[in-house]
Amino acid sequence: MDKKLKIYLDTSVINFLFADDAPEKKEVTIDFFENYVLKETYLVYISSIVIEEIERTNDLIKREKLLNILKRYPIKFIENIDSEEVLFLAKEYLNNNILPRNSEADALHVAISTINQIDILLSWNFKHLANYQRKKKIQIVNLQNNYTYPIDILTPMEVLNENA
Repeated sequence: MDKKLKIYLDTSVINFLFADDAPEKKEVTIDFFENYVLKETYLVYISSIVIEEIERTNDLIKREKLLNILKRYPIKFIENIDSEEVLFLAKEYLNNNILPRNSEADALHVAISTINQIDILLSWNFKHLANYQRKKKIQIVNLQNNYTYPIDILTPMEVLNENA
């Protein structure tokens, strides 16, 4: 039997469950949660970085909806997010200008995924994460620091297309 892929969700994926201004992405995200997360097709993870980002949501009703998603679906929690190893690797992404200086959370998402040998970091963030050039640069830094487990950064649409 094949082992289940491990997927780490960045905050953008959860946010798009309520993205009325982007109906196609919202629909794909709902499909992913209902047909893959709920059915535990994958082992799905978040970290406290995701919760911290959600808790900074100014709209109290939306914040509550986002937090309820974490209770409704079988999402696992990664604990070791403030280890020296995670912080070092996140700084490497920032210091090498792979991610902008003000994108510490994104750097942490990548570092957490890398160190925990997550197969896919799922994101709708095309600017900072889900784009070819950044993925290649992240892979180079990972290899330079002896992280050889191949992490991929995909959108929910790409994961759904794999299963079509």
